[in-house]
Amino acid sequence: MSVVDNAIYVDGRRAVVPTSLDHTFEELKSCPTDGHSFCWIGMLRPSDQEIQAVADEFGLHSLAVEDTVTAHQRPKLERYGDLLFVVLRPARYVDPVEVVEIGEVHLFVGPDFVITVRHAEEPDLGAVRKRLEADPELLHHGPYAVLYAVLDKVVDDYAPVLDGLQDDIDEIEVQVFGGDPGVSKRIYTLTREVIEFQRAVEPLEALFTDLRERLKEKAGASDLELRRALRDVADHATRVMERIEGFRQLLTNILTVNAALVGQRQNEEMARMTQAGYDQNEQVKRISSWAAILFAPTLVASIYGMNFDVMPELHWALGYPFAVLLMVLLGTGLYLSFKRRGWL
Repeated sequence: MSVVDNAIYVDGRRAVVPTSLDHTFEELKSCPTDGHSFCWIGMLRPSDQEIQAVADEFGLHSLAVEDTVTAHQRPKLERYGDLLFVVLRPARYVDPVEVVEIGEVHLFVGPDFVITVRHAEEPDLGAVRKRLEADPELLHHGPYAVLYAVLDKVVDDYAPVLDGLQDDIDEIEVQVFGGDPGVSKRIYTLTREVIEFQRAVEPLEALFTDLRERLKEKAGASDLELRRALRDVADHATRVMERIEGFRQLLTNILTVNAALVGQRQNEEMARMTQAGYDQNEQVKRISSWAAILFAPTLVASIYGMNFDVMPELHWALGYPFAVLLMVLLGTGLYLSFKRRGWL
């Protein structure tokens, strides 16, 4: 069976610990109907048949039962007559992989019963039950006290998630200004986790509003403290939502700054490459200039070094001085030309 705990409470104290669901149903019928007796059935990953058995006994609405069987619901509060159906999305931050694990808890809250259905190990509702059993005055308020305590637990568990996200954002800021090339992927991944977390928390504002209206309709003077406690949880949820929104804006700004820094580094690299290309071009021009200067006398010497018998200047007495003078003039002319152009 998926029932992890099952008890009947009378006047804020655990009175009966049934051995089975059938036993629970029978014992609850024999309890006084003064509004101070109720059962709390806690279930973990129940089968469809188990959910349906509980639904048939307590007359749960078919749409709420369908949502529980299907799971993967957004946080919400729905009213079906005297029944409240509440969906909560607890969260846990796994720091080594920077992932926000979102769980799911469904609560059926009736006049004399509370059924909690968890689709994940977290949160630990056993701790919530112990807290309530240690405070009979609070538990005396009945099923709504259980709803309050579960809401309080879920919202309180958001704090470590916020701290984990804050630590990672601080690390990302260091990476961005340190020029880490892999930081863009980390920013994108963390932004997705923040968005998923926001989807789990954002609907709580409307949920608390509906719950306060419900309590106003049914609550008497004795429920004033419970309403105040719920208001305090709602304030905590609002602060959580504000921090999440701040994280989203901060990550967006960090991504913009990172893109600007990457662009700046790329521009600097392009400037460096351009300067390197310019310097290389200057060296090529110098080499080419000297090559041309050396080529001129080489050309003259190679022409007059050909082994032909019939050459006009071959037997000329001034042929050698003329050739040397020609080589000097060509080399000097080329040198002055390249110097004037700034190649040398």
